[in-house]
Parts: sequence; structure tokens; C-alpha cells
Amino acid sequence: MTGADPRPGVRSPLRGVPGPAQTIPALLERQAETYGDKPLLRVGEVELGFSAVRDHARAAAGALAATGVEPGDRVVVISHNRLELLELVIGCAWLGAVVVPLNVALRGAQLQHALDNSAPRLIVAEQELLPMLASAAPPPGLERVWVLGDSAASVEAYESVPFVEAPAIDPGAGGPPAAAVDPGTTLAILYTSGTTGPSKGVCCPHAQSYWWGVTVGELLELTQDDVLYTCLPMFHTNALNTFSQALVAGATFVVGERFSASRFWERLARSEATVTYLLGAMVGILDGREPGPGDRAHGVRRALAPATPGPLHERFRDRFGIQLLDVYGSTETNGAIGASLSHQRPGYMGVALPDFEIDVVDENDASVPDGAPGELVLRPRHPFSFATGYFGMPEATVSAWRNLWFHSGDRVARDADGWVRFLDRTKDAIRRRGENISSFEVEQAILQHPGIAAVAVFAVPSELAEDEVMAALVPEPGGSLDPIELTRHCETRLAYFAIPRYLDVVQELPLTENGKVRKAVLRERGVTPSTWDREAAGYELRR
Repeated sequence: MTGADPRPGVRSPLRGVPGPAQTIPALLERQAETYGDKPLLRVGEVELGFSAVRDHARAAAGALAATGVEPGDRVVVISHNRLELLELVIGCAWLGAVVVPLNVALRGAQLQHALDNSAPRLIVAEQELLPMLASAAPPPGLERVWVLGDSAASVEAYESVPFVEAPAIDPGAGGPPAAAVDPGTTLAILYTSGTTGPSKGVCCPHAQSYWWGVTVGELLELTQDDVLYTCLPMFHTNALNTFSQALVAGATFVVGERFSASRFWERLARSEATVTYLLGAMVGILDGREPGPGDRAHGVRRALAPATPGPLHERFRDRFGIQLLDVYGSTETNGAIGASLSHQRPGYMGVALPDFEIDVVDENDASVPDGAPGELVLRPRHPFSFATGYFGMPEATVSAWRNLWFHSGDRVARDADGWVRFLDRTKDAIRRRGENISSFEVEQAILQHPGIAAVAVFAVPSELAEDEVMAALVPEPGGSLDPIELTRHCETRLAYFAIPRYLDVVQELPLTENGKVRKAVLRERGVTPSTWDREAAGYELRR
């Protein structure tokens, strides 16, 4: 690595605690003793100090144990962001049970697979989300359903399963002592979207959560004076590990409502946050809105914003006063690639952080030369700082962790100085007439056009086999797009074979609950009557 070291110089106050202390119960006990009534958690009008959160964990564990949940049992939670969801996470951790927070958008076969695979003893669901369960049969071994709401309505398909109102958690009621969990004990099972088969339940151990708190906390330079605000869903690793960052740093974690571009800045200001959490698509959406008085009416100066296109970093900082931090991690891994706030290089993920090893390999797992594209593989230097595998799917686990490296499925290139550029997800790679095309790089080029608020580039079938390149485009508010002018813009920035043949103007891009673009939806929709076709229009590219 040449030049100044881009890795963080800040050290977490809890870096280096011994392995047995790298569990959620141990961290809750330690930080409750250190910080007492200092606020750790704020959800809506409820604010809880470090000691109170520890007490809520103990009480939630007691409620779970009273209904028959034992260490190792799975507890499925179907809920939007609310206090009870986090109580169940820390309650399961305290008891040694495994929490399984499910994406609230799951239905039908996807939901059925997650339920059958995790085989929960208990399901906890918001009353308004009970219709989700009607699209799937009860999994084997399910004993009861707790309903978060005013009444314990039931679901016809579950007529043999008792539905009861979820008990209120009373921190004054006490509960069992913390279970003797190890750093490698599974804390949560988080389901990732299936790309080549069923979704996989990632087994996330306690120590992985601790290391998320340490590594990302150091990159964000968190202190006990920080307030961390997220509106991302807590069934996703990003938001769950924001809690870990607050716990490790002695900071305050504020749980917000689901992302709304029109209300984001108002909610951020009200939270009194100093740090927030965004995804690349959310950055583009906020940047694409008309300027307003809320743009700077907040106290946030840094944000974790993985997968943000390079050109947006400077624009976002200049307009909103927020420096964006790009960090690479996944549900299976950790914050393994990044750079300190003072060494951000827009368009790059960062460098390998000291707690992890990375390589870039070909289809035979052989290292590729610097600058050449290949698959990113990773492994940790500390035990249980990565996931331990996929629940009930040993073949998928062996495949993903083959040759002692976790295979990310991400195509990247590593420069000679160690900096890593993201090229594409393997499944999103486009091959057109013998050329491999990075949809990410095409998107970055298009986003340099001042009339584009958001874009998604994807493959559609070609009459000549392989793929054609298509782009779904969201124009800036009140603007319109001339496809020929946009194509000319691309000609100066992209190889001719990477320039989209098809352009489709849309009002918005389909997003997951996590704020990521659902390219599968766009691919399935494909070319529509409103799509502009460069070849049909007779436009000849300049080469």
C-alpha cells in the first residue's frame, strides 16, 4: 500500500475485549455498568438508558422462556421498526435463542421457504402484517403466534396454532440470568435474497455483531457523544448493526420510520442525530429532490452510505453538509473494506481493513493480476467475525466458503495500491457481443448527466444471443430527457459496446424494503412500448 495509510486511525474503546465478552449479553452488562442511565435507545417517544436496555433484554428473555422458548430455538419476527422488535432481538440474545427477523415484503413461496427452513417455535407478528401469514402454511414445530397489536386476531390457515396478544415487557419484573452463550453462538438468522435458488438464512454469531460495532464504529469515528439515526429496516443487517455500533461506542441509537424522501430531513433534524445511514439509491433520490430549507437544518456531518456512485459524494457534501462513507460488507461478512473519513476515494470501496483478508480471483479461485476483474473473496482474522454458514443448507455453505474464503459474488478490480473498485454483482453482469459490461460503471456514467436523478442498468435478451443493454431512467423533477442527447453524453464516457441500446423513462425505480433497486423486476418487465430503441431509431454510434 503506497502513500498515506487510508485505514482508520481511531480505535474503538472496546477493541480487544476477550472472546467471551464479545456477546450481546456481555456487552449489555458491561456498557450498563459503564454508562448507566445515559440514553442508548430511542424509538418514537420511548427513550431507554443503557441499564434499562439491559433490563428489557432480561425481561424479554423471561417472557420468551415463560412461553417455552429455550436456547437454540428460533423465534420469527415479522414487524416494521418498533421497540418490540429490538426487545425480541436482545431478549433472544439474552436467552440464547435465535431471532429470525423476516422481510415484511415476503409472501407466498418466499415466505414459506423462510418459515420451513428456520422452523420457529414461536412467531411474533404485527397485527397489520398477519395477512402475510395467510399466504403460507404454518411451519412444522410452530407452537404459537404472538400478535403485536390491540387484539390477537388469527389466520385461518393457522387454526390449530394459538394466537395470543404479545405480552408487554416489564423491565421491573426481572428475568433469568444471561445464558452462557459463546462468541460463535448464533444470534440471528437473516435471509438474503435468492439469486440462483431459494433464499439462504445467514447464521450470524454474537461476535460478528461485536465486530460490526468495532470496525464500522472506527470508520465512522464514533464516540459516546454521537447519536445514530437509521430509517432502514431492522430485519436487515445494516440497521441491526447500527445498534451494535451504538452499544460498543456508548452512543445513542435512534430508530426512525421507513424512509420517506419528502420527510427525511425533518425526521433527521428531530432525531438530533450526528450520524445517519443511507444506501446508494437513497442518496440519489435525496439528491434528485428540489432544494429546500431542510437540506442543512440538521446536525449530521457523516453518513454510512455504501454503493453510492462516485459523482454523488461531492454533490451530497456540498448541498447537505454530509460526508459519505463507503464501506463494503454483507450479511455474511463484516465491514471488511473501507477507508477513513479523511481518505475517501469516491468510486472506490476502499482497501482491505486490518481485521480481514481479501483477494480477487478467477473462476478457478486463482488470484488475478492487479487491475483485472474477478470475484471478491474474503476471510476474517478473528474468530466468528463472519457468519458461520447458511442455516440448514450445508451444500450452499460449503460452496460459498470453498477453499477457506467466502465467495461474495461481487465482481471487483483491485488497483496496485490496494484500492478496490466495485464492477458488478455476478448476476448483474452484462455480456454483449463478446464484451463484459459492468452495469455499475454504465450507471455512473449516466448519472453524470445533469438531467438524471436515478438510473438502473440491466440486461435484456438480444436477437443475436447474449444480451442487450437497457437503462431505466428517472429524470430530475420537472425535467424531460432527449434519448439522442443522452446517448451522445454516453459516447464520450463509455465504450461503444456498453452504451445502452434501450432507454426507458420511469417515474421511480422499484426498490426493496432495504432501499436497493429490484433489477429482477426491471429485467422481467423488459422492453415496453414506451422504450426508446436506438437501433429502431436509426442512430449510429460514433466509434
